[in-house]
Amino acid sequence: MPETGFDAGPLVKPDLLSVADAKALDVASMTDLFKTHLNPGQLHFMKLLGFHKIKIERAEGMYYVDQGGRKILDFFGGFGSLALGHNHPRIIEARKTFQDEQRHEIAMAFMSQYAAALAHDIAACSPGELDMVFLGSSGSEAMEAALKVAERAAGPDRPLVVYAENSFHGKTKGVLSITDGPLYRGEFKLIENGIKVPFGDIEAVENAFKAHPEIGVICLETVQGGGGIITADTAYWQKLRQLCDQYDVIWIADEVQCGLGRTGRFYAFEHHGVVPDVTALAKSLGGGKTAMAAMIAKRDIYMKAYGTPKTAMIHAQATFGGIGEACVTAIETLNVLYDEGLIENSAETGAYLISELRRLQAKYPTIIKDVRGQGFMVGLEFEDFSQTLPAVVRPMVSVLDDKLKGSLSGFIGALLLRDYDVLVAFTEYNRNVIRLEPPLICGREHVDQFISAFDDLLGRGIVSIVKDFVRSQVG
Repeated sequence: MPETGFDAGPLVKPDLLSVADAKALDVASMTDLFKTHLNPGQLHFMKLLGFHKIKIERAEGMYYVDQGGRKILDFFGGFGSLALGHNHPRIIEARKTFQDEQRHEIAMAFMSQYAAALAHDIAACSPGELDMVFLGSSGSEAMEAALKVAERAAGPDRPLVVYAENSFHGKTKGVLSITDGPLYRGEFKLIENGIKVPFGDIEAVENAFKAHPEIGVICLETVQGGGGIITADTAYWQKLRQLCDQYDVIWIADEVQCGLGRTGRFYAFEHHGVVPDVTALAKSLGGGKTAMAAMIAKRDIYMKAYGTPKTAMIHAQATFGGIGEACVTAIETLNVLYDEGLIENSAETGAYLISELRRLQAKYPTIIKDVRGQGFMVGLEFEDFSQTLPAVVRPMVSVLDDKLKGSLSGFIGALLLRDYDVLVAFTEYNRNVIRLEPPLICGREHVDQFISAFDDLLGRGIVSIVKDFVRSQVG
């Protein structure tokens, strides 16, 4: 028998936690494991918001349920990942049937009927000539695929990519290069082929196209999520389409967060009567139960990049791209969206949410600076901290506004959870903004519950809100 190297001794099973052990963990044990093995720095912020005290036991529809049986209204929605709400019964049933029938998951050696059907359904939901689909697991992966197909179609002589200020396209290194955030960029060595322009400034785009004939691609979120729910008007998008055609630039629309009905149309760009060359979906495509993402490209773009046997495998499916149960989940998700009228509900009930928030803006003009968005993708921006205080103290506090940015959002978010059982989200770049992205199953009764809580909280006044938050930290 040949020598195999060092004798490591008998194999011993490590001290592993079981599924039952994981389910039984209490908050203190969860916190210890999080701090030891996951992200101790993140725990600091969770403690500030009071989120570290909660153990979610289950979730259904619009609500989480914690260890004490408290129902928490979800207006966070996993940054747009829960279009169907928590544990939608049709999603559960589709996945259970798939498992019970012992269907195949990984079909890399064979064609998968589930991947093929999902690609068909995504193409059917997509306007114009968007009909070639790449399946992946995350928004970053879908956007990497979008950048790569566009770069190859544009050709090696046109490697420059235009992107927008305050953009967020993902954290993997390719899309991080066109993500405009120093926090995420860190000190990584990134791809240096980007040209940044202000979002919504069509003159800046046109000037860039004129000045740099090497530009082959422009990549923009249709609605900037991390930027604070920032939109551009229809004239901007129609002129962009015209300029891309004129200068032969490939337009990528990042719809990872704003797609799948969140704004009241399947894609947000449909509000403007335009179609990009490439787009991407993720988040809610997984039905709230799995990781699923897709890049969708026009056929001519795709064929330029990968249309020959020699080039077909350059960016083929990854190991888990098109995995069976994830595809089944996404197929059912798309059907539920239309069968249950959730896109229409997003438009109608989302408009009601925005109108109610604007009513509160009129009631609390020194606190709420702006309400913006469309459907169930809503940004609620607060005034700088000094502007919410009595006039006599504003000049003294205003010098601290930059350092205090985000504090009011944090105070309100923490107290909404603690005192009213409501969960909201925040934004990366404008920390004065709370973002509201509830599931598309959200009804008027849920909007009324949120508005009642928010109104009652703001009615305390800023001084009381600050005092209540401070007490929550020392209590």
